Amino acid sequence: MHMPQHLRSDRSRKRNLLWRSSFTLSSAIEAFLYPLIVVATLLLTASYYGDRIEPPYIILAALSFAMTFPGEATFHEQPKRVLRKLGTSWSLFVCIMGAFGIATKYITAFPDEVLTRWLVATPIAYLIAYSALRLALPHVISMGYNQRTAIIVGVNDTGLGLARQFIEDPYLGMRVIGFFDDRHPARFVSTTEIDVKGRLDEVAEFVKQRHIEAIYLALPMATQPRILHLLDDLKDTTASIYFVPDIFVTDLIQGRLGRVGNMPVVAVCETPFTGFDGVLKRTSDIALSFIILTLLSPVMLALAIGVKLSSPGPVIFKQRRYGLDGKEILVYKFRSMTALDDGAVVRQATKDDQRITPFGAFIRRTSLDELPQFVNVLQGRMSIVGPRPHAVAHNEVYRKVIKGYMIRHKVRPGVTGWAQVNGYRGETETVDKMEQRVEFDLEYLRNWSLGLDLWIIVKTILVVVTGKNAY
Repeated sequence: MHMPQHLRSDRSRKRNLLWRSSFTLSSAIEAFLYPLIVVATLLLTASYYGDRIEPPYIILAALSFAMTFPGEATFHEQPKRVLRKLGTSWSLFVCIMGAFGIATKYITAFPDEVLTRWLVATPIAYLIAYSALRLALPHVISMGYNQRTAIIVGVNDTGLGLARQFIEDPYLGMRVIGFFDDRHPARFVSTTEIDVKGRLDEVAEFVKQRHIEAIYLALPMATQPRILHLLDDLKDTTASIYFVPDIFVTDLIQGRLGRVGNMPVVAVCETPFTGFDGVLKRTSDIALSFIILTLLSPVMLALAIGVKLSSPGPVIFKQRRYGLDGKEILVYKFRSMTALDDGAVVRQATKDDQRITPFGAFIRRTSLDELPQFVNVLQGRMSIVGPRPHAVAHNEVYRKVIKGYMIRHKVRPGVTGWAQVNGYRGETETVDKMEQRVEFDLEYLRNWSLGLDLWIIVKTILVVVTGKNAY
């Protein structure tokens, strides 16, 4: 099947909610592979060293399975992303289990060599199993195992994008037979040849004759009468029917299904930090910022003295910025300039900016000027990881020219962020650069996890060491 070129964009990495959660052979393996490898490696290591599998091992295996289920990595992801997920999730698991074992002295029930070999062998075993299955699964699925046949009703951006996802991701286990549409081919969104099997009134008969297992309705919402008529025709079939509303052509931010009483609703734009995730995010912020401020208090005292001696003016620079839900907050920084801009016009710092003091250049390059923002984190104004806050004057400019700019304020701004560790740190002298920064911010909202936060913190340390784009 030929797909139109204009659909081959960066949206190929964003999978639609309606089939991302469907149960397939690959999704089952993705969920169970990691916890099973963790448990199997533990038991095999114990057996190798001659330990009997007694209650302590059974309890540890059960806890390990519960903490690692379901596995996060999916087969369609790039190897680099899988390695990052594995590194952060396994490190977090080891820290939590290690702290629990030491606090309860439960760790003494296991030989040191068993625990050490288990910690080393598990990620290696997982990568070997993951790589082997990633290579084998497409061949198994293509042979007909766990592969379903489907048709798509609607030749439009939504329908073609859906078909493209099935083609590019063989792990979904779906083979698209063709399209159905009532319109003349001249009205289709693409001039490329598309396999159209017939009109809407021919769908039911085609499904029964070809034993089609899944039907995806990608028709616009305005065609409700046609949809209802088609659904009546399909009541005489056993095919699964999925409605793909055209609102999913847009980039959903934490989009998901929900309910208000007995009424189903679709969240188009929502914060990822609801329920337990919100508690987890805030708890980790408080704990980490308290530890950082305690450990770095001597450094901060020295920096305060350095700022005071370097030039006249206050030690702490306070600037109005937008926080959660677009409300104004005061953000703290060690003063690095002779100017204290916070009005209707705020000029970004540039390379060799004359307003920056010599000591200020040092603390900006090393990001030490940002340390007071951990106080903002304790206050609840900011988070350790999140979209970086911009001056109010900059927000008022960019919200008018960049689509979706204000969505980044659905969460607390961060001391560091996904955009900053991907090269968008420092000055954004063009609208294009700011658009790229916002895109990374929105990607963070779509894909947030505690593991991603930990990875961003690690990458921030590496970025700070290089000093790139900081002035």
